[in-house]
Amino acid sequence: MTSRTGTIIRHGSTATIRFERRLPYPVEAVWAALTDPAQRGRWLGPTTIDPRQGGRIETVAEGPTVPPQHRSIAGRILAWDPPRLLEHEWHQSLIGETVVRYELEADGDGTLLRFSHSGLRPRDAGGFMPGTHAYLDRLEALLGNAPLPVWTQRYAEVQPGYGGAWSGPAV
Repeated sequence: MTSRTGTIIRHGSTATIRFERRLPYPVEAVWAALTDPAQRGRWLGPTTIDPRQGGRIETVAEGPTVPPQHRSIAGRILAWDPPRLLEHEWHQSLIGETVVRYELEADGDGTLLRFSHSGLRPRDAGGFMPGTHAYLDRLEALLGNAPLPVWTQRYAEVQPGYGGAWSGPAV
């Protein structure tokens, strides 16, 4: 069963955030929004991508009110299996080296999106939860040709619902 909110699972000194959302759009449309630089740029931030395993992906996330160098994300693509799987390194000065994974599965006339961000420090995971929630809301709005929520406003709206509480077990 899917929920709009994410969960945090702690693994000793690191944590993984997870979201599972059913999107009422075809897998190919969701894949394009995740991997096409123009579309990804609209909901996440300016992106360059070498679309293959071992290729580079670079994004400057739009939204957070920190200098661009702290919003810059880069890494290698670890898994590339269109239109089902994208996994890449997420090297960012604020959090270090982590990994992001998008898994897509056809679900009737829509798509089940499973998102994970692993290797986070627990304190960073709590802050990334509402931020990731806001970005996924922007992704969904893009797919629906709706106005994209302003990231800072959406973050502020959903952040109280996360309250820093762990949603998953320590592993």
